[in-house]
Amino acid sequence: MEHNHVNSIKDLIKIREDYEREEWRFSHQVLVCGGAGCVSCHCQAVREALEEAVETLGLRQRVKVMVTGCIGLCAAGPVMVVEPDGVLYTSLDAERAALIARRHLLEGEIVEEYTFYDHEQKRYIPHLKDIGFFREQVRIALRNCGQMEYASLEAYIARDGYAALAGALAGPPAGVVEEIKRSGLRGRGGAGFPTGVKWEAGMNAPAGQKYMVCNADEGDPGAFMDRSILEGDPHSLIEGMLLGGYAIGASRGYVYVRAEYPLAVERLGDAIQQAREAGLLGEGILGSDFAFDLEIRIGAGAFVCGEETALMNSVEGRRGEPDQKPPFPFESGLFHCPTIINNVETLANVPAIVFHGADWFRSFGTEKSPGTKVFALSGKINNTGLVEVPMGIPLGEILYTIGGGIPGGKGFKAIQSGGPSGGCLTRAHLNTPVDYESLARLGAIMGSGGLIVMDEDTCMVDTARYFMDFIRDESCGKCLACRVGTKRMLEILERITQGEGVPEDLDMLEELAATLQDAAMCGLGQTAPNPILSTLQYFRDEYETHIYDRHCDAGVCSNLYISPCRNACPASVDVPGYMNLVAAGRLVDAYRLIRQENPFPAVCGRICTHPCERHCRRSQVDESLAICSIKRFVGDFALSGAFEVPDEVPLKPTGKRVAVIGAGPSGLTCAYYLTQLGHQVDVYEAEQVPGGVLYWGIPEYRLPNSVLLKEIHAIEKAGVKIHLGVTVGRDVSLDDLCESHQAVYIASGNQKARKLGIPGEALPQVESGLSFLRRIGLNQDRFVPRRLVIVGGGSTAFDCARTARRLGAEEVTIVYRRTEAEMPAGAEEIVEAQEEGIRLETLASPLEILGEGGAVTGIRLQRMQPGNFGKDGRRWVYPVEDGAFVLPCDGVVPAIDQEMDDYFINAVEERVKTYLDVDRFTVKTRREGVFAGGDANPHRANVVIEAIADGKRAAIHIDRYLGGKGKLNKGAPIDIPTIPDEVVEEHPRFPFQTLAPEKRCDNFDEVVCGYHRLDAMAESLRCLHCDRR
Repeated sequence: MEHNHVNSIKDLIKIREDYEREEWRFSHQVLVCGGAGCVSCHCQAVREALEEAVETLGLRQRVKVMVTGCIGLCAAGPVMVVEPDGVLYTSLDAERAALIARRHLLEGEIVEEYTFYDHEQKRYIPHLKDIGFFREQVRIALRNCGQMEYASLEAYIARDGYAALAGALAGPPAGVVEEIKRSGLRGRGGAGFPTGVKWEAGMNAPAGQKYMVCNADEGDPGAFMDRSILEGDPHSLIEGMLLGGYAIGASRGYVYVRAEYPLAVERLGDAIQQAREAGLLGEGILGSDFAFDLEIRIGAGAFVCGEETALMNSVEGRRGEPDQKPPFPFESGLFHCPTIINNVETLANVPAIVFHGADWFRSFGTEKSPGTKVFALSGKINNTGLVEVPMGIPLGEILYTIGGGIPGGKGFKAIQSGGPSGGCLTRAHLNTPVDYESLARLGAIMGSGGLIVMDEDTCMVDTARYFMDFIRDESCGKCLACRVGTKRMLEILERITQGEGVPEDLDMLEELAATLQDAAMCGLGQTAPNPILSTLQYFRDEYETHIYDRHCDAGVCSNLYISPCRNACPASVDVPGYMNLVAAGRLVDAYRLIRQENPFPAVCGRICTHPCERHCRRSQVDESLAICSIKRFVGDFALSGAFEVPDEVPLKPTGKRVAVIGAGPSGLTCAYYLTQLGHQVDVYEAEQVPGGVLYWGIPEYRLPNSVLLKEIHAIEKAGVKIHLGVTVGRDVSLDDLCESHQAVYIASGNQKARKLGIPGEALPQVESGLSFLRRIGLNQDRFVPRRLVIVGGGSTAFDCARTARRLGAEEVTIVYRRTEAEMPAGAEEIVEAQEEGIRLETLASPLEILGEGGAVTGIRLQRMQPGNFGKDGRRWVYPVEDGAFVLPCDGVVPAIDQEMDDYFINAVEERVKTYLDVDRFTVKTRREGVFAGGDANPHRANVVIEAIADGKRAAIHIDRYLGGKGKLNKGAPIDIPTIPDEVVEEHPRFPFQTLAPEKRCDNFDEVVCGYHRLDAMAESLRCLHCDRR
């Protein structure tokens, strides 16, 4: 080897041996991530602090600090790995780096508090091999990223760099092409065309000047795969292009990279210079007659230049616009010469394939999609970063095992695959194998590898608008279909997100999309409608909600909401308004303001699932506002009798009569608002007390009956007539009510318990959760078995368990077939139940209820284990082999689900169904003049606040049906004071008192005692006033 030139395979071997001998001197190597993300987080300061600490501690001869390419875990940057221990440190700064140098490198102690934190397992995991993000990856294209010094040619050679080229040069070019063909490598830039077939076409093109071009114009939002290879392993790209050039007979290559990647351009440029100086670019490469040189061409960042003909026009100095094909680039491409174009990831795979062989590569992935794929995980996911996984891996494994799930316990909604030209995949697709064919069948594409994760707070209509805005801006405008079509689709989407959409807009979007797919010239235009089409396919209900309800459920479209908390409340209670009133001490007005939208403030203050708190922006500072507890305080204050709440004055009588079936929260809410509009309302309730499940189904330790009855009394005082002990279907028919009233609202709830469907369910000591709570709540029979098993994981199951405990049951066990984290019950309920001595038996499914002599003796259960994902996004559970066991007990309460009474379904529906067909927006049924809501509405969650919202919705549409305007009578407007904004400082929620477990297990006293006045006022002052904008 002369003048550092690499002339043969022997020179490569010597460089590798010299480098390894030098590395062996060090007991530790510290790999500091130098990817663009960590550079932006000041990884240079971390490296400098490490080097200074190593020098100060006298470790210079034992520890080597080096900067690598992207390690992958961008969410936790700056990061570094200490080898050979394999320990990952995250979220570093100079101070932490110096501390790690002393404790780990000098004293041999792993500094666990700075290692990787797993949000799902809620613990620190120091070693790379134990971290799901790394453990499940297979790195081929990224084999060197984060593993070596990005700037060292010797480090690359020591990891078998340029060995594939040396081997290939010993054989014919056709041998390289054949190996790539056999490997099944497909283009990783998006279309997935077989690379070997493309190279064969280039090889067979007429001899003469040919070009090898690398498309590094990575412009998809959320994509940084190719950039990371250019920054962290530029020599793998150079070797891939050398192999491609040799295979097709090209002597020159171009790397087209956008100017927005200065770090990538710099590092690739340095690597090209190193390769030239070593004789790996230029004439006589590795002692052969092969000549090849490489040049970087910097693009202006136009997205359309990702299309190959537009890219070539830009390389030639012309405007980056696509051309018609044919001719194809392998026939007449760059400078009218045969040209082969591949993207960075495709070319980075080539050296590994040639070195290890096609069979090795095919051992990963699927038959039609061999190998691996690099993805950039971004968006609403814990472990954002760069991952490389085998083709065919289920989408859910990428999302949860590698990505670590959704931050803050939020629900997963969708993932955008393939960038702006791709489509979205939903919870129902988590088992989908990630390969070209599977994604195409679902209307998505692989694309270059960007995966943008979206949670429940993402508006899919706004997402489609965002991508269409991007595509409209990036359209070159050459063809009419793309230039005008994208603009018109964007205009429609903007109207919808601004609350000005009409139903016909959806048909027009689909028509424009079909036209654009057929008429656009290039791939950009042809795939431009994909985000719209996929969101319409899977989230059409969100488009319809924007149009019909003028509401954005996610709270993203600013024209459709005032504050996130109010937007998230199904009843649309003015949360910021009553926070201001409480802070000002105007509690009567606060009660009146809440009651304008919800006639049950004190009830909801106790049992609401409070979705408003999940969307409270205060949680971004410390903890969300205790909205529900303040509502309870206001309600209790109003019901205390210390003052008189002014009566709301109803409108003049309309002479119209409405029948409401069921005196639960939905029926009474509907009746209250219809009465305020001047209609005469009769409520028919089968029980001898009003309130429905609120009265007998929710134990008094959660909701005292006295509180419920006071709020019902206020509704009666407003003019609502409640007829108790009247069962519709027995005492009076639905037909009779329809004849005597102009409209009927069915709010009967779901009173029919669903059975387990297992042997032994007919034993006398087996009763449903609703039956159990009803007989105790109505004081009919308060007997409970000594050893009781409840099957289920929702609030009903926990209410049964905690009630039984208070009535003397000695052993109470809740059996649930999934994990504790997946229980539908509220987190507070689960904690309080365990404090009261209730045992949870999770991942167990009932097989048989055992009995002897007509009495229950136990329940046979089956151990379960999580498996694939279901359509609801949760994992299915599967039996564990030999996992059956018996749990002794004296009684079993199945509390799994409820259904609607068959009478109402048969009286309304024309054909046999198990539910009512209710319009999602008007709550109308198929029968004229009959509406249904609450638990009777299959579109709603079975929770109180949803039932109240349905009651309001029903009142509005019944009023319209009866000839009214459909505008609620909320009484005189309330002047809401403006509380001055103050400097926001971190402060947790003000606590409220709860009964200790030992003081509550033998009685039904209310467990949560609520706020005192000063605490409630102080808590309300934590409000950030998000409505002021």
